[in-house]
Amino acid sequence: MSTTASPSALPSAPARLLIWGGFALVLAVAPLVFSSHLSISMLAQMGVAIIACLSYNILLGQGGMLSFGHAVYTGLGSFVVIHVLNAVAAGRWHIPVSLLPLVGGLAGLFFAALLGWVSTRRSGTTFAMITLGIGELVFAMSLMIPEFFGGEAGVSGNRVVGDPVMGISYGPARQLYYLIAVYTFACVLLMYAFTQTPLGRMLNAVRDNPERVEFIGYSGQHVRYLVFIVAGFFAGIAGGLAALHFELVTAEVVGASRSGAYLLFTFLGGATFFFGPIIGAVLMVFASVLLSELTKAWLLYLGLIFVFMVMYAPGGIASLVMMNVRVAARGKFGRVAPSLALLLLAALVALAGAGALIEMVYSLQLDSMSDAVRFAGMTLHARDTAHWLIFGGLFVAGALALEWARRRHARAWAVVQAEIEQENQPAREAA
Repeated sequence: MSTTASPSALPSAPARLLIWGGFALVLAVAPLVFSSHLSISMLAQMGVAIIACLSYNILLGQGGMLSFGHAVYTGLGSFVVIHVLNAVAAGRWHIPVSLLPLVGGLAGLFFAALLGWVSTRRSGTTFAMITLGIGELVFAMSLMIPEFFGGEAGVSGNRVVGDPVMGISYGPARQLYYLIAVYTFACVLLMYAFTQTPLGRMLNAVRDNPERVEFIGYSGQHVRYLVFIVAGFFAGIAGGLAALHFELVTAEVVGASRSGAYLLFTFLGGATFFFGPIIGAVLMVFASVLLSELTKAWLLYLGLIFVFMVMYAPGGIASLVMMNVRVAARGKFGRVAPSLALLLLAALVALAGAGALIEMVYSLQLDSMSDAVRFAGMTLHARDTAHWLIFGGLFVAGALALEWARRRHARAWAVVQAEIEQENQPAREAA
């Protein structure tokens, strides 16, 4: 599902039903397969991240609007929901917990309408700088207004309020997960439907050719503003779900690092395909929860991956998947599979060597008590010259093999693509 696909290129009705049914099934059975407390918590965070990244991609992928302040709307949605939750717990308001994410959505919509009028008056680099400035302004205000933002400690709450309804109190993690899963499915479906609306198509036109849009009588700024509000609504829902999940909201949720994470993982997943940010959201949770526990250098790994993706696969993981699906659909994947396998093997060898070197460097810099490093089930010693020579050589050999495999795969890929284009030529001439 490309963000620029024509209606004729969309999946058929049975295919769409199968895709959405499979997505709902995955959401339903995931906590039954991964039943530990950590797994269910990660699944819940993935649901929240999917909504947040897809809402960001409405701006980036659909509209070409590079925002550095999207966390403002998820974060402010979180703060509003946690305050409303506390008001419900105190008996001042009477709102079901299951509807509080919609309160976050309305908060995100309000702030997007308020701040988006300024942000969307310009496009391109100017838009990006305005969103960055607004993001820094809101983060600074979070430390200046402790009455709302809670200061450095943040604002905490308790999602278990009122009497349980049919045994549902949202206290158990699995109950909350299914609430998040319902919102995730509904929001993903609505955001996909939005991409097929006239406004969504007009946004694509504003992204691709704003001068022509203005020429035929539409206001590019008006289109960007309306879409900015839509993105803010879904971002607020994600923020509200996050507030219920963590029961704590701090200033970090409106910070630049959170906005940067949305940008980085949406790009890694693939901003040009609708399902790309879903892949990115899953990777974001794995990186922040698991990778951060495995190594202190996890941010460095993310930075390196981002650089290589920009250089060699700017369309993200989704584009790599769809390119190979296209080849497989023509029955030619077996022609490129051997060279692709060699490419992946060489990449793993280079990554193993580079990873060991990075971990030993970090050990020398951060651990003065011991030079022992655990890596891939092995114990390395950062002050052992032999280990540096072994893994340095492994990295060099892997890098050379990677370049050789890349060129071989590129040749095989070019031949297959030329054949596909030649097969498509009669159909194009007939059209």
